Amino acid sequence: MKFVSTAGGASVGTISEAMLAGAAPDGGLFMPDALPRFRISDFDGLSAPADVAAKLLSPFFAGDPLEGDLAEICEAAFGFPVPLREPVEGRPDMWVLELTHGPTAAFKDFGARFLAESLDRLGDPERPFLVLVATSGDTGGAVGQAFQNARTARAAILYPKGRVSPLQQRQLSCWGDKVATFEVEGDFDQCQALVKSAFRDEALNAAFRLTSANSINLGRLLPQMGYYASSSLEVFRKTGAYANYVIPSGNMGNGVACILARAMGLPIGEVVLAVNANRTLADFFETGKYAPRASVATVANAMDVGDPSNFARFAALDAEAQGEVSAISIDDATIRARIKADAEQYDQVWCPHTAVAAEAFERLPASERGKPWVVVGTADPAKFAEIVEPEIGREVDLPASLAKVMSMDCRVRPLTPDLDALRDGLKAAF
Repeated sequence: MKFVSTAGGASVGTISEAMLAGAAPDGGLFMPDALPRFRISDFDGLSAPADVAAKLLSPFFAGDPLEGDLAEICEAAFGFPVPLREPVEGRPDMWVLELTHGPTAAFKDFGARFLAESLDRLGDPERPFLVLVATSGDTGGAVGQAFQNARTARAAILYPKGRVSPLQQRQLSCWGDKVATFEVEGDFDQCQALVKSAFRDEALNAAFRLTSANSINLGRLLPQMGYYASSSLEVFRKTGAYANYVIPSGNMGNGVACILARAMGLPIGEVVLAVNANRTLADFFETGKYAPRASVATVANAMDVGDPSNFARFAALDAEAQGEVSAISIDDATIRARIKADAEQYDQVWCPHTAVAAEAFERLPASERGKPWVVVGTADPAKFAEIVEPEIGREVDLPASLAKVMSMDCRVRPLTPDLDALRDGLKAAF
């Protein structure tokens, strides 16, 4: 299997090469030249997310240096609960996939841990990689945690000043000497543009052996197919119906992972991308025209993306693979109202991002109800206590993993959104 750039000018021969490169040198994103196909029966006897993920990913790793380690890597990446909650009274068609039980209480833990395990097997402690990542909130914390003790890599995290929650900021900056955290004077799109510029700079790339841990890296994105595969199989085995998903979406990686799993033959039906007031995707699916714009700040900050990188991967798929996909935009006032309403009526407490998906579910037309819909829970509400608690009228419980962060030392480096400033900052940090 080859991995080709969405920009059409570069390709590599193995998934390891694609992971090490991060983004393609021509500015595009790597995609497999052809998607493998499975039958549902190929997963008979498999139910644990790690086992399902290893089966699903095996064609991508055939002949790769990591082929023999794939099962072990998946065990490490999926080494915590991934519960699929069955519908509660009053919501007979709404399941909830909880991706919030990892070490940083967000769905980004799966891909970050998969990538860290992979790079530790591919790298050289004498010449470590530098994982360069832009984050709108949760990615950076997951990357910092996953790479804090890595043998063959270090990490540099860029986040937009004033655009993350207080707890997220602590999670971004508490991981020790192998992780440098930069607070950028700008929004997420500027952070992301800076990372892409760094990858296009040959000298900087070579000096630091750069790779990425955003969902622009296939090693971050492809493992996320695993929990869509395992949860859709669970729904199918229990109901005989395909699972339909409502997915909170920012940079579109989580949504593309679901769409790819569907294209590979998993029992997945419709995909609804739930976005906040950053309407780029909602407008695209309404008009057919992709028009990126500057991001706006919202209470669902991890989704504050005006130009989602993974749209390039979606656009590279053929019409059949793209399938039934739509998007719904939810504003801040409605996000807050949904948090309040569901806590009162169903005793379900959402983070702001999951609340976007819960509201999108409620807006599904009557013709779409009556079949299983899976709302994807992307972060623990305790990460956004300052938003959630006023709506539900009580404190939210703090998971042990987040409580630990509160006692750790933090360090943040200021940064202007300029490539020379980033180069100087990396030299000072490492």
